[in-house]
Amino acid sequence: MEKIPLFRESIIRVKCPFCGAAIERPKEVETGASGQMPIGCCQDCGAVYAYDATGHNLGAAFVEALVFASNSDWDLAWSLLPEEDYQQKVVEKYDIETQCIVPGGVHEGRRVAGALYFVRLQEDVQEVTREGLQEKLERAAAVFSGPVEEEYEEKHYSKKDVEDMVRAYQIKPILQAARHDKKIVRHLQRLLCTNDELLRFRAIDILGKASVAAAATDPATVVALLQGLFYPFTYSNASNWGAIEAIGEIIASIPTLFAGYIGRVVQFLDDEQLRPRALWALGRIAQVRPDLLRKTTSRVLPFVNSADPETRGYAVWFLANMRTPEARQSLMEVQGGSEEISIYEEGIITKTTVGELVAKVLQ
Repeated sequence: MEKIPLFRESIIRVKCPFCGAAIERPKEVETGASGQMPIGCCQDCGAVYAYDATGHNLGAAFVEALVFASNSDWDLAWSLLPEEDYQQKVVEKYDIETQCIVPGGVHEGRRVAGALYFVRLQEDVQEVTREGLQEKLERAAAVFSGPVEEEYEEKHYSKKDVEDMVRAYQIKPILQAARHDKKIVRHLQRLLCTNDELLRFRAIDILGKASVAAAATDPATVVALLQGLFYPFTYSNASNWGAIEAIGEIIASIPTLFAGYIGRVVQFLDDEQLRPRALWALGRIAQVRPDLLRKTTSRVLPFVNSADPETRGYAVWFLANMRTPEARQSLMEVQGGSEEISIYEEGIITKTTVGELVAKVLQ
């Protein structure tokens, strides 16, 4: 990169980290993702980049770049694998106003903390998406910089430390560490297979929250986590306990980034053994974004009359979180159900019956 003097400060003209070509200032583009960060595309190698004004929201920047590079096709975006289908790089200390990198982090009295998140698809994938990207970029408008955030203190914890904090439901220190320590997510993931039901659900809960923190600085870690949780089901219906529930928790925690995975969770409803866990995961997403699951309601309604108490219970729980009028008749048919199910909320597991759940919904 070419260093140029400007007001006695050393700054560097920004270039594509993959091919070294000069790049244009990011623009406001319709990406298909919800964050709507400014986007650009290297005209030489086709790498797509998203601009994060704070440098602390790299998770959102990654998704914006990946989805835009996939021509706003979520299914394509989430089927791609890091390194195999695309490469990624981050350029930090980027100043959108001067189109330069400011190594010192301060330029003309302004703090510069912006970052460009680059995603370059393999050539065969680019051939499919290239035309659509260019059309969107031609309609784009230029933008300038936004606010910045404060720094945070780094701490590191062992897997025993993390397990002890999860057991005690101490969330804050885990989330602070998850922003910079990739091992935190792995330490939480290993707790998904514990026989201790309360510990497992607390791990699922905190893993969702930690994924938010991790995605802010290293979204690839969360993408790899989700793909790893799905992977065993590609060949078998056997996996670690809590895997499907963890998938639902992560999607519920970051729906704007990972809503594209919902369709794969819905597919689990076709498997009788996995169905209760899939219903729990969908019910958890419904608590946060019921609008994403409107079309799924008709798939779930028949399970209200399932012979399996757990399936029936979590189907009712899903509908309770959806609060859809069309479910009323189906719920009235099981309002006297005495089957007991476990409901987890904020670190506590409570037992309730299908009938009690239905009564609350009908009220």
